[in-house]
Amino acid sequence: MSAAGLTLLLLCAAVGSRAAVAPPDGSAAAATLARDSARCRAQGDLNACYDAIRWSPGDPALLVALADALVRARRPADALRNYHRAAALAPNMPGVAAKISAVEANLSGSRRASGNRPADRASANGKRYSNAAPETQSH
Repeated sequence: MSAAGLTLLLLCAAVGSRAAVAPPDGSAAAATLARDSARCRAQGDLNACYDAIRWSPGDPALLVALADALVRARRPADALRNYHRAAALAPNMPGVAAKISAVEANLSGSRRASGNRPADRASANGKRYSNAAPETQSH
């Protein structure tokens, strides 16, 4: 086999390995995928989303549904990663860019807000509470 043929074969194998591994139609696995996909999209059930993604990792709509569920679960960094994966798979998918921008703004806003509040709320009112050096004895 020529070098060009071998390169083409390896490229096809690499692309094929990233494609969705959908179960055959009519099988129990296909029914499970359909059920988990529906629960993921309708209810935002994280476990159902993860199960559906295992069967169809290249489905950008499922990745967006998973990311939406992660946003609701207050896991924005994980959501952002999945939004980016969906955008890489389907660059023209409507709404993904807006969701990425919203999560990025939320992340940067929460980082700024966490830098402005007092590090120790107990010391903010002038009293010190410490087990290492108590100011008074409780007994």
